[in-house]
Amino acid sequence: MSRPLAAALVAATLLAPVFAQQDSAQQQEPFEPEGFRTDNYRAPVPASLEGARVLTTAEAEAIWRAKSGAFIDVLPRAPKPKNLPAGTVWRDTPRKDIPGSIWLPDTGYGALAPPMDDYLQRGLARASRGDKAALLVIYCLADCWMSWNAAKRALAYGYSNIAWYPDGTDGWERAKLPTEEAQPEPRPNQ
Repeated sequence: MSRPLAAALVAATLLAPVFAQQDSAQQQEPFEPEGFRTDNYRAPVPASLEGARVLTTAEAEAIWRAKSGAFIDVLPRAPKPKNLPAGTVWRDTPRKDIPGSIWLPDTGYGALAPPMDDYLQRGLARASRGDKAALLVIYCLADCWMSWNAAKRALAYGYSNIAWYPDGTDGWERAKLPTEEAQPEPRPNQ
């Protein structure tokens, strides 16, 4: 066997596992489910959302700087436990948002109770000023199905200009863009 042929066979043998891993990774990329994601919300998300524009950090920043869209954060927030002993101090976990965002916590779950569904619809109407063609940028954290679900739900409500920012505040902060401490919009039971 000639040296070049032997070298090619060795290279092919050594590279076969690399190509197999790449093929396996491509087959395991998340796909868009037909409905909403209902569990394991912190997991890799699809690269697309049918009917929505998927934004990079640079694209989200351009929209934010131009003030051409409303930003909506859907990161969940744990409610204050109802059975805390008297005198117990409760401190909410601070949330840093993209400045100017509206925070609608707990609206990205796969199933929403009617009061939370109404809360999301009212929040979207407020953010869009009643214009279902207004640009709405929906986000959470990186690898967070909450934002995917909320963006899909906004499309189902008839909003036609939805942008999903899958890197969320994680991507925003990695790019060293400004954030501000946020407070959520009051919930239905508040």
